[in-house]
Amino acid sequence: MSFEAITEDELKKFKKEFAESKSEAVQGAVMAQGIPAVSINKSVEALMTHQYSINVESGDITNQKRSGRCWMFAATNVMRLEVMKKLKIKNMELSQAYPLFWDKLEKSNFFLENILKTIDEPNGSRITDFLLSSPIGDGGQWTMFVNLVEKYGVCPKDVYPETASSSNTQAMDKYITLKLREYACTLRKLHQEEKKTVEELRPLKEKMLSEVYHILAVCLGEPPVKFTYEYVDEDKKFGRIADITPKEFFDKYVGLKLDDYVSVLSCPGPRYPFEKAFTVKYLNNVEGGNKVLYINLPIERVKELVIKQLSDNRVVWFGSDVGQFSYTPDGVMSTEMWNVNKVLGTEFGMTKAERVDYGESLMTHAMVITGVNLVDNKPNRWRVENSWGDAIGDKGYFVMSDDWFNEFVYQAVIDKKYLTEDEVKILEQDPIELEAWDPMGSLAL
Repeated sequence: MSFEAITEDELKKFKKEFAESKSEAVQGAVMAQGIPAVSINKSVEALMTHQYSINVESGDITNQKRSGRCWMFAATNVMRLEVMKKLKIKNMELSQAYPLFWDKLEKSNFFLENILKTIDEPNGSRITDFLLSSPIGDGGQWTMFVNLVEKYGVCPKDVYPETASSSNTQAMDKYITLKLREYACTLRKLHQEEKKTVEELRPLKEKMLSEVYHILAVCLGEPPVKFTYEYVDEDKKFGRIADITPKEFFDKYVGLKLDDYVSVLSCPGPRYPFEKAFTVKYLNNVEGGNKVLYINLPIERVKELVIKQLSDNRVVWFGSDVGQFSYTPDGVMSTEMWNVNKVLGTEFGMTKAERVDYGESLMTHAMVITGVNLVDNKPNRWRVENSWGDAIGDKGYFVMSDDWFNEFVYQAVIDKKYLTEDEVKILEQDPIELEAWDPMGSLAL
């Protein structure tokens, strides 16, 4: 095989072709203002109105600030609606700092357990490098939130509020990650150099976790064991729920049957056959918790399921590649949002499957679908509750075109009562186990 460097003749050809393209005006605009400002298609917004034929009432917009907790915010935004209905209150938030505390502690344990499980792997192996790359990142998945709720419950934000370290997790994550990598080094050296067995190392692991707990308590405060929640309902009546545990609060005031919810994936292509179940190696937060499990269905079927759930006045947690063809200030997600092809003089032609295969797209962010506009029973736009504050979009709500849904939505969490019998049976399959670094193992931030 021969390799060729760029030649002088080729450079002359490139310059000639650029001159013939007559792109001086576009060049000047882009050089002065940048690609986004020149390529934005503002006419799209006239078609992307915030009016919907099905619209589920939800609470005020939340704000994850400088943290990667979108999956927690989306999940608590789904669950708080049940509390609001039961207590007849117009708005409330479940604490997002509360699951953050337990997620960091559980991820630390999950990481150290995986270090022990792979302790005979050589330094520099792909799996060792993978585990060390992000021991306790903020990201997560629906099933990971379920694991936290089943073990620790939930509590109102008034009971366990935000702190500087929950609203901006960077420093806290940095120092816990530093300790976890140090712990991994210590455990592996004791095994490799002093021949300590895994069982002999476990007491040391417990001391390590105690240190992580200490750091979390300093940064976030210790989570409540029991609490009292006071509120005023829609009739302006005062209410008090006293001396209740977070698990009791979930059981009584949220009450969702979490086992009934299924993560429905939609990723086409030969790597991910439809009507199959999938899991991902080393993807979890709670050791011994529910395995992250997906069933893969065509995107049109996913949309049918989402519409069924919305039609029953129930919102939908979903995961997408939010940075693709979206305009955050106005809260618009549309494949027609940017005329980049015209500005740059090229076409972008990869399919959804090709974008995944070649590293261009994967799930990056979780939000909540709260509405849809149907024309002749077909969707043309969707209402999305984001967690980036109320200063963008329609007071924090985004609008998503149906074409954008097709191309960049990867996951929706659906009550299995809306699935067919054959679709439910997919869950009984031995799942295809994807490698830890597979794109479908990405975490929502």
